[in-house]
Amino acid sequence: QVQLVESGGDSVQAGGSLRLSCVYSGYAGDRYMGWFRQVPGKEREGVAAIYTESGLPIYINPVKGRFTVSQDKAKNTLYLEMNSLKPDDTALYYCAADGVGFAHWSYKYWGLGTQVTVSS
Repeated sequence: QVQLVESGGDSVQAGGSLRLSCVYSGYAGDRYMGWFRQVPGKEREGVAAIYTESGLPIYINPVKGRFTVSQDKAKNTLYLEMNSLKPDDTALYYCAADGVGFAHWSYKYWGLGTQVTVSS
């Protein structure tokens, strides 16, 4: 059984930094693992993802240069380092596994999310 557990969400001021962690178990696939976010009333959107076989990351344009996704396979952990945070980054952040790029409907496994709130 695959389980994903996110942590690291918090309330910060604009310009601040956070590191999200996603500890996973039961998953050893070689497709994408990713971070998604959602605010009430809006569709879930991909933020950053990593192709686990190669380690190649992808990012949406609004977070390029500010966010970094990485994976420590020895610790079964996916990270999202977030710098220069903006109020628009406020959302519930989800970790997901076994999908394709930012196509959230393609991901098989999801965590329950961790809340990030950025105040101006």
